[in-house]
Amino acid sequence: MQIIKDSTPKKDGFYMPAEFAPHEGCIMIFPERADSWQYGGYRARTAFVQVAEAIARSEKVTVCASAKQYDNARAILPPHIRVIEMSNDDAWARDYCPTFVRNDAGEIRGIDWGFNAWGGLHDGLYFPWDNDNKMARKLCDLLEKDVYNKRDFILEGGSIHVDGEGTCLVTEACLLSKGRNPHMKREEIEETLKEYLNVSTIIWLPCGIYQDETNEHVDNICAFTAPGEVVLAWTEDKSDVQYAMSKACLEVLEQATDAKGRKLKVHKLPLPKPVTITEEECNGLDICQDEPTRIPGERLAASYVNFYIANKHIVMPGFGDPADEQAKKILQDLFPDREVIQIYARDILIGGGNIHCITQQIPC
Repeated sequence: MQIIKDSTPKKDGFYMPAEFAPHEGCIMIFPERADSWQYGGYRARTAFVQVAEAIARSEKVTVCASAKQYDNARAILPPHIRVIEMSNDDAWARDYCPTFVRNDAGEIRGIDWGFNAWGGLHDGLYFPWDNDNKMARKLCDLLEKDVYNKRDFILEGGSIHVDGEGTCLVTEACLLSKGRNPHMKREEIEETLKEYLNVSTIIWLPCGIYQDETNEHVDNICAFTAPGEVVLAWTEDKSDVQYAMSKACLEVLEQATDAKGRKLKVHKLPLPKPVTITEEECNGLDICQDEPTRIPGERLAASYVNFYIANKHIVMPGFGDPADEQAKKILQDLFPDREVIQIYARDILIGGGNIHCITQQIPC
């Protein structure tokens, strides 16, 4: 593995493919952190395994597990899913595994962004995060991919979404937050994304999903489903604080054009009714730095947009809500050549994210 310090993907002719482009595989991390995953992570593991098995129906899956949990992971995951030992601080593969880029010859490289637990000492969610911050480079070594060293720029995989044709979606709430790159102006952040993702157009949505503790990652509110088409998390309930947030994003999307000059076609994906955590669930969580991780009745950032596009499947969350079936049908209509698999994901959501957050695709 070569660590590339003196060039960029754009200079070398590499770009980030869309998630709906073909994959070589997917990376996940086995959950165990007791202040993220209730009751020692046992409930979350059931959902993680279901997600891994669904994805593995059409692409290779690699699960990283700590030394402490390797035997458990190997025992409950089927033999066709690879399990490797790798130190980690939590299980959010999307955010600190490599962002992969490719060139027209099909060569794949990784990007090693800096990670500081969604805000560092300003408003980060845990400390330390050094094991997470090393995973991108370790995985590139494992996968025999050269890697761009961009640890001086704080970025999570869930904060970007691309169409593979020069357009990138981000949120202002996240990328302009004080815990990311406060020394950089918006224009400097934009230029960095253009240089490393090899895009020419950045669409800045104002916000994400209410109570999303990542400072409102874009992958929870809006995602490309095809060139020129996106899904947007939506509610018709004007009394819900999310209504104004989603409407503000819709207004931006309706005015935007992508890198190819197309107006975007926006598909509204309904949100479930507000999901709140119970006292029983809170009792299963350890405290984090002398503070409770969650408070009974706290609203969680539930969204159907947080889905994974596998080679032949869409793996999406369900919440036991009446909107589950409607959201599934919308995604099935948008991806007619892929089977939509819906997995009950409340036990992932309690950790702070969902199916897209716990996965990272490797393009081919």
